Amino acid sequence: MKVTKTMMMVASVALIAAPMAVPTAAAAQEWPFVGGEYSQMTGIFIKDGGGYKYAQYLATEWARDQEFAKSQGWITGYKMYGNVYAREGEPSIYLVVTFPSIPDAAEDERRAKAYDAWSKKTIEQNEAAAGNRAEYRTVMGAMLLQEFKKR
Repeated sequence: MKVTKTMMMVASVALIAAPMAVPTAAAAQEWPFVGGEYSQMTGIFIKDGGGYKYAQYLATEWARDQEFAKSQGWITGYKMYGNVYAREGEPSIYLVVTFPSIPDAAEDERRAKAYDAWSKKTIEQNEAAAGNRAEYRTVMGAMLLQEFKKR
């Protein structure tokens, strides 16, 4: 049997509508999970010959920045993961930062000012440093994940 686009749409609508057909008693039950911390995972591709230089950056500046954020209570942790069996087109390394909540715009601006004061660098200097890393690494993308905790 050939699955058509229309059949897929009908099945999707049925799956979406199914929870609405649940009896009231079942609908009153609590969801079995609550939201926990967030983790931002950034995939980085390291260009040939750039591994050592990028490792030095991560071990010094990046780690120092994360320790500052942790000391402020902005994050709860950070880790680096190497993609041991990287396939063609996949990141070489993943940088993961975990935090309790997403700041609103005012808090984000306050944090940026606190970071700039702490780092003693201007916005222009920070942007130039990020641009310089492009010679040996490429940011391939990021994901924002939220932990699900069982009630």
